[in-house]
Amino acid sequence: MVQLSDIDFYNPDTFVDAVPYDVFKQLRREDPVHWNPQKEGTGFWVVTRYDDVIATSVDYKSFASGHGVFVDDSVGGSELMMVNMDAPKHTGLRNLISQGFTPKMIRRMEPHVRDITTKIIDSIAQKGECDLVTEVAAELPLQVIAELIGIPQADRHQIFEWSNQMIAVGDPEYSPTMEVATKAAAEVFEYAGTLTADRRENPKDDLVSVLLDAEVNGEKLEDMEFNFFFILLIVAGNETTRNLISGGTLALMENPDQRRRLIDDPTLMPSAIEEMLRWVTPIMYFRRTATADTQINGQQIKAGDKVTLWYGSANRDETHFPDPDRFDVGRTPNAHVAFGGGGPHFCLGASLARLEGRVMFEELLRRLPDIELNGPVSRLRSYFINGIKHIPVKYTPVER
Repeated sequence: MVQLSDIDFYNPDTFVDAVPYDVFKQLRREDPVHWNPQKEGTGFWVVTRYDDVIATSVDYKSFASGHGVFVDDSVGGSELMMVNMDAPKHTGLRNLISQGFTPKMIRRMEPHVRDITTKIIDSIAQKGECDLVTEVAAELPLQVIAELIGIPQADRHQIFEWSNQMIAVGDPEYSPTMEVATKAAAEVFEYAGTLTADRRENPKDDLVSVLLDAEVNGEKLEDMEFNFFFILLIVAGNETTRNLISGGTLALMENPDQRRRLIDDPTLMPSAIEEMLRWVTPIMYFRRTATADTQINGQQIKAGDKVTLWYGSANRDETHFPDPDRFDVGRTPNAHVAFGGGGPHFCLGASLARLEGRVMFEELLRRLPDIELNGPVSRLRSYFINGIKHIPVKYTPVER
């Protein structure tokens, strides 16, 4: 048992060794809507139970996104990012972009995603060892999102670097200072501007061209709106699925009985992907802001209070998930909240993430069934992304 007053969910060191699931369990039991003070800042509520996360997510009128979805207040125009918007602007933008992520569109992508996956595994198959994160898990979502947006594949590793720098402020390897993150954002804006200018001259069949041509509520996107949209797409399109694949592979290696079960019965793959999503929960929290005095589970919340929804805690809530600390590739039902707790901000790319995860694990387990750890795992220092930077692995070399 820990002193709950000693836990600071704003401090990335709280998460650097592992997500503190034992602390979340204690909070769900003793203080499910917990106040986290800040040395610099107003403090925020930490919501840990499944039912409360769902209720707060769907009550978008009482708990708004327009003041920012991170603990830090919106700065430097990030209110122009879709994730930080409320209706009606959010609705118009979401309806526009969702046309590229319908289940029908995603199904059509499967053969191409499998082709990309095959080539990624080909590139490491004969080596017998690799860094699973940088050489495998990061590559699939990076290549897919680059193609969807219209980014040349030659530029994808630059996108990977910028994405890491913007999302992982305080991580000693990726982004040790805010200056690094700010410089990365400026470089992304410049890159987006160059891409925009090219597509206005040479429209193509990609999201950049669609966004530039579209109108939202009768108005075209301004350049700065497009730039923030571009940032959201490159970050959301690669960080989350990368960590699903990384964390999912780690779970299989740490639970060899479940890996064997999945290899023996491939029909379990869809439920296994859902269990990986629940188990990993790549995005640890999003924030909402109370629009009026209200309450969550009997706890009084004042207008203007910051409320953070901890999806990883909700996904281990024992009232909804029997034996929640057990990794079970056949778990059903599995109504996890890894894509958010519902409401208008439910993850737009959920179908794409599921497809990429399923195809990657089908191919990985078929071709490298004996993959195992080959050194220490390096975790991301972040209180927002449940990320892994490096997983050294070894396996029996196979032919391309």
